[in-house]
Amino acid sequence: MYHQPVLKNRRTLLERAEKFISDIYFTDCNLRGRLYGDSCPLESLASFLSSKRITFTEASKQTFAPYKVADTFGPTWWTCWFKVNLKIPDSWRGKEVHLLWESDGESMVWRDEQPVQGLTKEGEKTSYILSDCLKDEEPHSVTLYVEVACNGLFGAGQGSMIASPDSNRKFSVQKAELVVFNRDVRELLTDFEMLIDIVKELGEGEQRGYQALFTVNEMVNLCDPSDPSSFSKAHSLAHTFFSQRNGDSQHTAHAMGHCHIDSAWLWPYEETIRKCGRSWVTVIRLMEKNPEFVFTCSQAQQFQWVKSWYPGLFSQIQHYVKKGQFIPVGGTWVEMDGNLPSGESMVRQFLEGQRFFNREFGIHCKEFWLPDTFGYSAQLPQIMQGSGISNFLTQKLSWNLVNTFPLVKSVKNNKDKGRANHSAVLFGFGDGGGGPTQLMLDRLNRVQDTDGLPKVQTSSPDKLFSHLQADSDLLCTWTGELFLELHNGTYTTQAQIKRGNRQCETLLHDIEIASSLALCQDRTFQYPVEKLQELWRLLLLNQFHDVIPGSCIEMVVEDALRYYEGTVLSSCPLKPQPYRCVANGTVLMDNGMLQTVINKDGTLASLCLINANREAISDSCHGNQFLMFDDVPLYWDAWDVMDYHLQTRKPVLEVVQPLRVVSSGGLRGSVSFTLRISDKSTITQEIVMDAMSPYIKFNTEVKWAESHKFLKVEFPVRVHSPNATYEIQFGHLQRPTHRNTSWDWARFEVWGHKWADLSEHNFGVALLNDCKYGYSVHKNTMTLSLLRAPKAPDVNADMGTHHFTYAIMPHTGSFQDASVIQCAYNLNFPLRSFQCTPDTEPWSAFSISTAAVILETIKQVSHQMKRALVVRLYEAHGSSVTATLCTTLPVREAWHCDLLERHDAARPAHITSEGITLNFSPFQIVSLLLIL
Repeated sequence: MYHQPVLKNRRTLLERAEKFISDIYFTDCNLRGRLYGDSCPLESLASFLSSKRITFTEASKQTFAPYKVADTFGPTWWTCWFKVNLKIPDSWRGKEVHLLWESDGESMVWRDEQPVQGLTKEGEKTSYILSDCLKDEEPHSVTLYVEVACNGLFGAGQGSMIASPDSNRKFSVQKAELVVFNRDVRELLTDFEMLIDIVKELGEGEQRGYQALFTVNEMVNLCDPSDPSSFSKAHSLAHTFFSQRNGDSQHTAHAMGHCHIDSAWLWPYEETIRKCGRSWVTVIRLMEKNPEFVFTCSQAQQFQWVKSWYPGLFSQIQHYVKKGQFIPVGGTWVEMDGNLPSGESMVRQFLEGQRFFNREFGIHCKEFWLPDTFGYSAQLPQIMQGSGISNFLTQKLSWNLVNTFPLVKSVKNNKDKGRANHSAVLFGFGDGGGGPTQLMLDRLNRVQDTDGLPKVQTSSPDKLFSHLQADSDLLCTWTGELFLELHNGTYTTQAQIKRGNRQCETLLHDIEIASSLALCQDRTFQYPVEKLQELWRLLLLNQFHDVIPGSCIEMVVEDALRYYEGTVLSSCPLKPQPYRCVANGTVLMDNGMLQTVINKDGTLASLCLINANREAISDSCHGNQFLMFDDVPLYWDAWDVMDYHLQTRKPVLEVVQPLRVVSSGGLRGSVSFTLRISDKSTITQEIVMDAMSPYIKFNTEVKWAESHKFLKVEFPVRVHSPNATYEIQFGHLQRPTHRNTSWDWARFEVWGHKWADLSEHNFGVALLNDCKYGYSVHKNTMTLSLLRAPKAPDVNADMGTHHFTYAIMPHTGSFQDASVIQCAYNLNFPLRSFQCTPDTEPWSAFSISTAAVILETIKQVSHQMKRALVVRLYEAHGSSVTATLCTTLPVREAWHCDLLERHDAARPAHITSEGITLNFSPFQIVSLLLIL
């Protein structure tokens, strides 16, 4: 072929190719303008508007009124159903025929009373294929229904994605017509798009990039958009380029379709159900045409929703699971937050998830799938292994604000070059976008083994992890927690959700123990299996990684609190009940173990551990000092608190109600006071000292109406240590109290559970709480985070009245020897009284020989064995220890079991007259199956 010499200008040649396939420029003469052939209007289009999300059966019975394209409907969160009557022209015989549908919102196409296709502009899905090649025997007259949700892919934020929803948004259909789809044009467009992307991605320094540029320019020369006979020559050039192979050493990307769907976030739970339906039915359509296509899908809760709302679709999913194309992953009920749920809650995430997947699909997941979460507990590996899971996938650590975590993100940014030659590529539109598209599959097929690019193969988690396992000896390891240096405001945001979570975890724990003991004492007692499962699943749902962290819209908060209220049958509001003498506005309280001096503003001037004669409060400082901070992050309002907020510290000093004695003498003494935070917010607190209690409690009520403020309470203490200790799931860990390095500095706000402790040799101070998770210990100052006031995505986040309790506990020795762990349990698990007959004898069901081991859970086994209990213990001190578990229950035999309650036939737990002897390594979780 003869060519006139041209200037080899990279920019002009690249832009020439881009304009040739542009959907904006030169569409009258370029290739993109030939994508669709003839068009035909619909025979009729009618609509029906519903304020509720209703079933197809109910919707199809409604009265539909004529609808004109571009007319608006709404408002936000409503649903508009469309009845579409169409007739395909006979002259389109042999053509590929689509319904072209472009509208706001998220749509589902229904045909013959079944969901058949999800449509959304944001997910690049705007057509439903009526026929691949129209035949005479196919129906030409068709009636479809299109269900349009009045919300976008990411809700309906007012002004920005994460802003609170605009409740009055209007929606419309912009295009609804029949079209002939030119598949040969689409195939050639895909060639052009891939080559242009290769030119851009490889840049000016790669020879292979210039080869791609030369090829795509030659294709423009050869292709006449008005003459389809010219397409084959252009396609042949592209095929030649894509067929030039890699060497054996090239990196392999394992491509798996995926559609990460947040179980709730900028939309309510109920909308997520439809997002799953729309996305997964679209995936099934792709599987019908692409037998090699593999799709990974997590969260048993979402499968349960689809089973309930779309049983026909669920049956199709089961079919493709058996074929190995639709792969359930993760093994958990939801993709939960990795920080805030208790250890037992994390176990139940896997127990409920794995049981569901096994019952519905006959599988147990081998990988924990948590691409998006706000932290990773150091106990996750042990919990995963105990749940039959040996592999882990995530990507959120790439969001680290300060330090880049050494993690495989892509081939270019692969931190394990030379060690790992395999990585995952998850592709598809998430959050209701419908997952992968046919175009994505076509692009992958073109570059499976193309010189200059990583090899790409359709794969599965098993294939990926088997390759990584084979090279695991070469991989680096990470010890301890994976701390996400971002989103640390989520330890505090939406305090009511966090309080509900802690209360329900406590209540379900107690119900299971009481029911288990009743089962042992009364053979007629019916253990509430179904009700407990229902309540646990609601609790686990609320532990989703945008709900318990508080990074969700107000509608989700309302749903979550309603679920908690269903578990907590009666709430316990603050009831002031409360020592000794009052002088000069201060109060001296003494309970035999502690002595404290309280100023009129509620701060502690002194806190003395009497037996040790040790003062806990730093010189010239006050404990229980409330502080306000400005709290304006860079963008992620409900998620982030930035380090610069620490420069805005302001003590809360204005006294509304000075300190007064509420109760003195007897077994309890208490004082109360009220402070004004601002003209809109106040703190009322009752400081309680119980006789012989090792800690002082602070029962607190805050009326909160702030904007972008952060409320904390601090205790400067006479302790010096480079590290503080924080409770996590089934154990604890240490974090620095200094800021020597960027890794240390990034931990200016950290998470913990029921307690944190700062100790030096033979003395320390513990800070306990009943529903808080955010801490900071810098040098010798211990701080508990109490309330935030973000305005996005919930403009009313945390507004209202809050109740919570925290406690301060000075102690001698280590926190382990001082029973800090047991005291934190006592604060969170108050004694519950039961009505007994006068002749009832006291009895103890279990005892453990060492305080280092906590008996965490007693429950009925989850499978068919009704007269059996699961008992879960863990080592809490960080020690290797031998413990003896004694029980008065009629136990016939005992076995070790995993966290899925599968007994280990090779590991009987021998019962002797002294009990069951158990060996623990530090923080080890041990589960026993006790057969009654």
